[in-house]
Amino acid sequence: MIAVGRRPQTEGLGLAEVGVEIDSAGWVQVDDRYATSAPGVFAAGDVIGSLGLASTAMEQARVAVCHAFGFEYKKETDQFRPTYIFSIPEVAWVGLTEEQARASGTEYEVGRSSFGTNAKARISGFPDGLVKLVFRVSDKTLLGVHIVGELATELIHLGQFVMHEGGTIDRFIDATFAVPTRSEAYKYAAYDGLMRLERHTRSRTAG
Repeated sequence: MIAVGRRPQTEGLGLAEVGVEIDSAGWVQVDDRYATSAPGVFAAGDVIGSLGLASTAMEQARVAVCHAFGFEYKKETDQFRPTYIFSIPEVAWVGLTEEQARASGTEYEVGRSSFGTNAKARISGFPDGLVKLVFRVSDKTLLGVHIVGELATELIHLGQFVMHEGGTIDRFIDATFAVPTRSEAYKYAAYDGLMRLERHTRSRTAG
């Protein structure tokens, strides 16, 4: 498969005639309220160059509707939006990658748990993949979650909710997960992270 990019289908909508600004590629320009340059006209989803995900487009539209009609329940979009691919196996992630954490100057560590050692994954016959947690060394705050494997698109929300609370990987250590379940991989990824953190701390102290 070769992905060559996307382009907006905005031709013939009469946007210029009503004063809606678009860029040179045809994407509709909006502000943080999803308002366009034309009074009373809002836009969301693929026409503004978002991720091409239905979930993202719907959340943008809800924010736009609230601003357009003065509703109070949703004024901004989620800062921790999951990204996902319904491939085989599925792929899903939220928050920072290792590369992004490194580029930001954040001292980070990771924890991993393979579905090959997860009882439910082995029972189901789909043991490929893993859960990876990216967390800050100084306080164990969860910065990112990356999952490859069956039901990755379902499992990603557990990490997303912890990130919303500014939580640490200890949340997975403290929680009781049903056994056998794929979600239990979060706990073992957190244990792996704690072991790596201990080795990281010892190495820095020895140095």
